[in-house]
Order: sequence, then structure tokens, then C-alpha cells
Amino acid sequence: MTQPTTVDIQTLINNHRISKYQWLILVLCFITVAMDGFDTAIIGFIASDLVQEWGVNKADLGPVMSAALVGLAVGALTAGPMADRIGRKKVLILSIITFGSFSLLSAFATSLNMLALLRFLTGLGLGAAMPNAATLMSEYAPQRRRALLVNLMFVGFPIGSSMGGFISAWLIPHFGWQSVLILGGVMPLILALVLAIWLPESARYLVVHNKPQPQIAAIMRRIAPLPEGARLVLDEPDQPQQTSAIGVIFSRRYIVGTLMLCFTYFMGLLIFYLLTSWLPLLIRETGATLAQASVITALFPLGGGIGVLIIGALMDRLEPNKVVAVSYLLTGLFVCLIGFATSSLVLMGIAVFIAGTIMNGAQSSMPALAAGFYPTRGRATGVSWMLGLGRFGGILGAFSGAFLMQAELSFRTIFMMLAIPALFSTLALLVKYQASLRTARQDTGGLVNASKASQ
Repeated sequence: MTQPTTVDIQTLINNHRISKYQWLILVLCFITVAMDGFDTAIIGFIASDLVQEWGVNKADLGPVMSAALVGLAVGALTAGPMADRIGRKKVLILSIITFGSFSLLSAFATSLNMLALLRFLTGLGLGAAMPNAATLMSEYAPQRRRALLVNLMFVGFPIGSSMGGFISAWLIPHFGWQSVLILGGVMPLILALVLAIWLPESARYLVVHNKPQPQIAAIMRRIAPLPEGARLVLDEPDQPQQTSAIGVIFSRRYIVGTLMLCFTYFMGLLIFYLLTSWLPLLIRETGATLAQASVITALFPLGGGIGVLIIGALMDRLEPNKVVAVSYLLTGLFVCLIGFATSSLVLMGIAVFIAGTIMNGAQSSMPALAAGFYPTRGRATGVSWMLGLGRFGGILGAFSGAFLMQAELSFRTIFMMLAIPALFSTLALLVKYQASLRTARQDTGGLVNASKASQ
């Protein structure tokens, strides 16, 4: 009896051109991340109307504005282990239903406390969606284009956020602020139905969890031809045996990388949220008008899509850890230069644009870097924990601007201090890179010793 042909899933994906089915997966994940961006930013677009209609102070919106950020962190931390246990697709659809449903319910909130609670619950779904979309996309991407495709998916986030602004500007005057939340709820619920029909489960996950071969083959045949009766496997020599996904990412092999990834993402979001939250006020301190400060601040996220694609392409061609590390180093340099550009608003705008382009590119490349680092058994957990723990950096950044303002530091000093977290991110990724090299050398040495022992 002839043995069935054994086919490694990743080798099959690597050896064939990107299929229409993989492009479909990318489009669906892109739309998911765009919805995530829309619903994450939605509270900022309705804030002024809430103040006017409910007669509250702007300061009273603080808990409402930050509730979703806390939910994002909690959602990411819990969704990863769940996805590694029951599947990426199930958790992704559940997360979309969660943030869609609670966004819809938020339209009927009657008090700030109720709205804050509903925004927290919305954040749970938002925090769970993005890491699972990144994990699923990375597991269907060829290695030669993995970082670029995952980063391309993340371009959906700023597009969704900006579209929220345009849509809100049209909807709110006609139908009130509730209409934006209703739209932010209905669209994800429709998307969840689409994903249930068209989005496949990760083939890598199915193999690792010993799902039926016909189920896996049906998916893979839509990507590349398969020999009749082929047995699909996953050639992942460093696949750990721990049953717990959290045990995998904190095992001796991965713990240094896990800590460095989380630390890097934490520092990156600290810079990002501090700048996006406080940059207009800081620029006003230099004597700029409100309009000038608003325009310069808007330049910070403007080039994000360009940065994401450039860094993603470089990661696929060069050592990815070094590419992202250098990106954070350049971020720190241009953030520092913002502080020295007080004599010219044009130069300040250029520095803000370049810093934002590199910063957004580096930060959005982190999920691709994490997805390439972890094995299948712990990939969703590794990516989601990095995103979840990093969110606390965003929360710290949003609040720390107030302390910088109270300290009455000079404009130049504040931006020199902001360059320090970027330098820390650079060093953390270099530590991760060195730890990975050391592990690889130990593995090679182990193979050589085993070979000698067998002779």
C-alpha cells in the first residue's frame, strides 16, 4: 500500500504565487481592521455633540474617552489564549459581534456612566479583533511577503478612523450623534455574517489541533494544487509541547522575546498617544494659532500608510528586528527635532510628518514581527498579549501629557524626553534579536552534538 504524499502547509504557500483566495482573506481582514479603527475613534467624533446635548463639561468625558482603551487591553489579553485554544476565526467573529453589539447599544445611552460602561464593553471586542486578524493573515501569507501583507492589512485602521471623521461630519448634522454609533454597530454585525461565510479558519491551527484532513485540504486547494490523497502537515521543528499558549510565550525559548516585544509596543504607544493627545496644546505654547496647531498635528498620522508599507517591504528583504529597531531610532531622532523647530512652523510640520510616518510604520509593523516570532501553538496569544500590554502604554501616554504641562518644562526639553522611549524600543528589539541568535546557535549546536553522538 503506497503511503500518502506528505505536504507541508507553509512550504506549499511559499512555493506558489499569492492566490485570489489569499487576496480575499487579506480584503476581509483589512475591512475588519478598518471597522476596528472606525469604532475605536468614534467617541472622539461625537464628543462635542455630547457636551452640547447633555450639558456636561469636557473634563467629564475623561472616563468615557479612556474606557474603550482599558477594554482594548483586557480584550487583547483574553482573546489570544482563547484563539489558540478554539480557533482564530471563531474568536474573530465573536469579537466583531461584541464590539458591533455594544456600539449599537451605546447609541441608546442616557448617562455618562452608562456610556463609559458600554464603551468598555465595546473595547473588549475591539481589543480581541485586531490581533486575531493579524494572526490569521500571517498564517496565510508566504514568508517572502508576510510582513508586507500584514502591514497592508493594518493600513485599514487609519483609513477606518479617518472615514469615521468624514462620515460623522455628514451624519451628525442630519441624524444626531446616535446615528454614528448605530452605523458603527450595524456595519460590524453585517461583516460578522460575511466572515462566517467566506473567511476560512487558519490551516496551520487546524493541523496543529489534528482537525480532519479533508477539512484542511478543502481550504488549501483554493490556494494551490494538491496531490490526490495528500496528507497535510506543519513542519515546525520548534513547536513546543506545552498545552497552554501562555506557557508557550513565557517558556525559556520565547520569554526574552515576549518581554521585549511587549516593552517595545508599550513604549511606542506611550509616544503615539501622548503626541496625538497633547501635540496641539504643546504647539500652541510656541505661539502658533489653533488652526496652525491643528494642521501640524494632522500631519502626524497622515503618512502612516506609507510608513507601514515601506517598513513591511524592508522587513521581508532584510532582518526584520533590525528594520523596526532602526525605525524607532529614527522616530526618536525626528521627535527630538520637533523640539528644535520652534523658529519655523514649516520645519516643525516636516519633522512631525516624518516622525509620524516612521512612528506609525514601526508601531503597525510590530504585530507582523510578533507573528513571525511565535510558533502556531502560541502565535495568537503572543500577538494579542503584546497588543494588550502595550495598550497600557497608550493609557499612560494619554495621561502623562498633563504632568509634562504642569512641570512647566521647555518645548525643547519635552520633545527630547519623548525621544527616550523610542531609544528604549530600539534597544529592546536589539536584545530580542541577540536572544534569538543565541537560541539559534544553541539549536545548531544541539544538532551537531546529536549528530556526533550517533556516529
